[in-house]
Amino acid sequence: MEREYAIGSGRMDLCLRYGRVTLGMELKVWRDGASDPLPEGLVQLDGYLAGLGLDSGWLVLFDRRSGQPPIAERTVHIEQRSPQGRCIAVVRA
Repeated sequence: MEREYAIGSGRMDLCLRYGRVTLGMELKVWRDGASDPLPEGLVQLDGYLAGLGLDSGWLVLFDRRSGQPPIAERTVHIEQRSPQGRCIAVVRA
């Protein structure tokens, strides 16, 4: 597992390698007063995946805003396309 922290930028990239399988991930946190991190996360992940030479990846969005239902009730998985057309598995939790 490789981690890339961009301190103060609100992003964290993960690269998981297992044998011949490589997965690129972007983790984002949605805090009170901030806008939905999905659009920015898709752009950031697109650049990260391009650098890894991958056509797909994962974007995990942790909703830390106050007043949210329990994580089990709000966790969903959807498929999105990045700005460059990559297939992105988006997990909102």
